[in-house]
Amino acid sequence: MEKLYLQHKGKVVNIDSQFSHVMAIALDPRTNYREGVIRCITSREGDVTVSGYIDRSELHKAVGSSLENFSIGNKLNVKNEAEITNRLKQEGLDFIGLEDPDIWIDEKNDLLHLYFTLPLVNAVEHNKNQIHLGHAVGKNLDSLEMTVPALRADAIGGAKELSVAPINRHGFRYNLVESSKKESDFTYSVVRLALAPDMGKPWKFGEIIFHPKEHKIPWIGGHASPGPLFSENFINMGAGKRLGLMNGREANQRIDGETKYGMFSIGLFIYDYEKGKIDWVSSEPFIQDSEATTITFVSQFVETKAGEGILYAHVDDSFIRAYTLNASLMRSLIPKR
Repeated sequence: MEKLYLQHKGKVVNIDSQFSHVMAIALDPRTNYREGVIRCITSREGDVTVSGYIDRSELHKAVGSSLENFSIGNKLNVKNEAEITNRLKQEGLDFIGLEDPDIWIDEKNDLLHLYFTLPLVNAVEHNKNQIHLGHAVGKNLDSLEMTVPALRADAIGGAKELSVAPINRHGFRYNLVESSKKESDFTYSVVRLALAPDMGKPWKFGEIIFHPKEHKIPWIGGHASPGPLFSENFINMGAGKRLGLMNGREANQRIDGETKYGMFSIGLFIYDYEKGKIDWVSSEPFIQDSEATTITFVSQFVETKAGEGILYAHVDDSFIRAYTLNASLMRSLIPKR
C-alpha cells in the first residue's frame, strides 16, 4: 500500500536512565495535549516476538514541551490502588503493574477519567490470566482515585485497550475493548462491545463484533485491538458512523514448540456506534513503522488543524513515534458508499 502518512524522525519520548522501554501514551486535551500518562516498563522477561513474555509496568506522567517532545515525570500516585488490586488478587495470580492508559474527559464536571489494563497473570498457565479494565477519576492526574474496574474479566476473556464511542440515541455508549477468545488452534484477540451508560461506573460486556478467525484478513489474522475513533470534524463518515484505527496482528505460528507472533500493524475500520457494529475493516494495514520488527501499535490521536493530526504509536513495545495523518489522503482507502 502507498504510504499516505508522514513518519516523523526520532522518538517522541526522551527515555531516562530509569527505563529502557516506554509505550502507550495518553494525553489530556485540557492541557493542549502537553500532559498525559505513559506506560514505562520496569522489567522484561522473555521475547516480545514469542508468546509468554512478561512486562512489568508503571504508569508515569508525561510532560511535553511540544507535541513531538515529551519527558517522563513522576510515577502516578493513584489513591486506593493497593486496596483495589489486593481485592482482585487470586491464588496463583501475580499483579504486574498498571498498563495501557486511556484518558477521557467529562467536560460537564471537568473530571479526568483514566482507564488502564489491570493485569493479573499466571506465569505458567496463561489461560488463567485475569485481565481487567481498571478505572480512576479525579480533577487532574495528581488527584486520581481508583474505583472498582470498569470491566472485570469474565468466562470469555478480559478487557483492555479502550476505544470510547460517542453516546448513541438511546443515551449510552457502545464502547470497544480488546478481549480474547480461546479456540481449538489458539487464543485470539477479539474486539468486543462494552455497554457504558455511565463512564464512571462499572460497564457490561456485549458481544464479540470482530473475530480475526472469521474474517480471514491476513494482516489481522490473529489479534485485533481497537484504537482511537476519529472525530466528525477530522473525517465525516455520516450519521452514526466513525472511522477508527485498528491494531492488527498476523496469525500466530508454532515454530520449534514455541508460539511465534506475527507483525502488528495499524489499519482502518468503520464503526456504527448506534448499532454497535463494525461495517468495514481495511484489507491491508495503513501504518507500519520503518523500524518495526514486530509491532506498530497506536495509542493516541491529536487533531492539530482541519483534516490533519498527529498519531502516536509505539514500536516493538520499546519507544513512541509520531506520524502526521491527512484526512483527504486517507479517503482514498475508504470504500465509497
